[in-house]
Amino acid sequence: MKNFYIAITLGVLCASSASAEFKSGYYDKMNGKSAGELKNAAKECVLKHQTLVYSDLPNYWQYSDVYPELVNGCKRWWDMYSNAIYLIQPGQSGKSSFSANKMQREHSVPKSWWKLNGSVEYTPAYSDMWNLYPSDGAANQAKLNYPLGITASASYNNGVTKVGGAQTGYGGGSRYVFEPADEYKGDFARAYMYVATVYDDINWVVNYMYKKETYPTLQPWAREMLLQWCRQDPVDQKEIDRNNVVEQYQGNRNPFVDFPELAEYIWGTRTTETFYVKDQEGSDPTPPITGDPEITMPVNGEGLGFGQVAVGRSETRVLQIVGKNLTSPLSVRVTGADRAMFVPEITKEIPAATINQNLGYLLNITYTPTSEGSHEAKIVLYDGGLEGSIAVTLQGEALPMPTFTTLTALEPTDVTSTTYTARWNPVAAGEIADYYVLTRTRIVDGEQETDTYETGETSYQINDRDANVAETYYVQYSRLGMLSEPSNEIYIAGGSNVEELYHCAPMQIFAIEGGFAIRTTAAENAPLHVFDINGIEILTVDTPVDGSEYYLPTGVYILTSDTLRPFKLIVF
Repeated sequence: MKNFYIAITLGVLCASSASAEFKSGYYDKMNGKSAGELKNAAKECVLKHQTLVYSDLPNYWQYSDVYPELVNGCKRWWDMYSNAIYLIQPGQSGKSSFSANKMQREHSVPKSWWKLNGSVEYTPAYSDMWNLYPSDGAANQAKLNYPLGITASASYNNGVTKVGGAQTGYGGGSRYVFEPADEYKGDFARAYMYVATVYDDINWVVNYMYKKETYPTLQPWAREMLLQWCRQDPVDQKEIDRNNVVEQYQGNRNPFVDFPELAEYIWGTRTTETFYVKDQEGSDPTPPITGDPEITMPVNGEGLGFGQVAVGRSETRVLQIVGKNLTSPLSVRVTGADRAMFVPEITKEIPAATINQNLGYLLNITYTPTSEGSHEAKIVLYDGGLEGSIAVTLQGEALPMPTFTTLTALEPTDVTSTTYTARWNPVAAGEIADYYVLTRTRIVDGEQETDTYETGETSYQINDRDANVAETYYVQYSRLGMLSEPSNEIYIAGGSNVEELYHCAPMQIFAIEGGFAIRTTAAENAPLHVFDINGIEILTVDTPVDGSEYYLPTGVYILTSDTLRPFKLIVF
């Protein structure tokens, strides 16, 4: 249990009284089932959900993965990988705070464990909030793609995350494992069980903990360990609150949080018993009215900032609306001269029962400026039995569409058999980079693996280099939510000798929508050959020219040249 969780009552029910809040009938398909049939029914109940954009996850996490108490008036990220204090400063979005704190989006079940035609992004698991959490950068780099387990000796230990050699019987054949802190073992176990349930048919290429089968999906050692972790660290308020918020954004819940005993019925000590969904004690759809209607969040007169946005672009913020004792739907109206630029997702009414729940309603508001300058409007909340209304000021600043220059990637430094520091020149004088984006590509067992990293610096340390695997990197920078063109590409050869391992690749290929583009600074390049998945050459570019674009039908292709490493391209 997370015994350091401190419940506060800023319009939120006490931790001891909040409960799972799934809709009536949501889990009815699970009634009367057991073992494998129960697992299949649970999948049917929660499978359908919205596929979120991976890069936008911090904007959702700022409501699902933050501590309930403020630190110096700021929200604090709830990082299950470290004890570091990462804050969301006033005016920051989730994404901008993530970048400023150098945090990372971490897949609980590593994305490299599944792959189809070289892609890890083909499945909703890639951005499923039940498989991703905010993470300290150093801890994320240390845990890599190791399975969960119990460490015999830790080579990395920050007090929350331990990485090291696996104890006998743990790891599923992996030499190293990632062991979370005791207070998070149940959280991770329930995340892994969710993935085993919803994605049992995924293309698993790493089988430490999973195998592609409907039941039981989990490897025997993993099944026993995850069950034990669930027993030792049962569901707590953090997970209950997160379950409710994730449903608002993604549209589905984690059944292993709603029913802590469900894992025992599917994999544990109760597989011979029949499961029934019990009525939720004390969870009336509309809590009894015990006082005057009021809105406790937001406070009348407070502001909601959207930061800087390019004209014609959009930025979305969330207004959390929490109340109690509302007797009728809450009405929403936007007023002010600039009201047309601030659009809430709901322009009529929000049900009283939703507002009266412990986390209230998360209202998305989108700012789309049509002219440069500062803009302001007010969103007014009224009705619901309230006396008067609540007004929140909406503020945003619109800037001209930025112009971008192309960065120059530099040769890496501190190159060893396991590490190197990628480097690049800063943006030109007078330009602004909100943050830099490093893209790193490796060819592992004939498959292309690509990772991206965000940083505010002009360098980034890579700690998991394989001396026998060649890789490349290039860099871009972000401004007002847009990215510059890719830089030149730096190539790092595979091999144990770290001398002269890198050079600027003479020609680079970049995927674009519907095809690929060529970047090159060479006067002449060797011909470029494009093969389909059957090995048939479908295109030859005799003289590759910088800036050329080529479009292909949907499919998987291999591009080769004497001056280019093999490049796998997936066209959707």
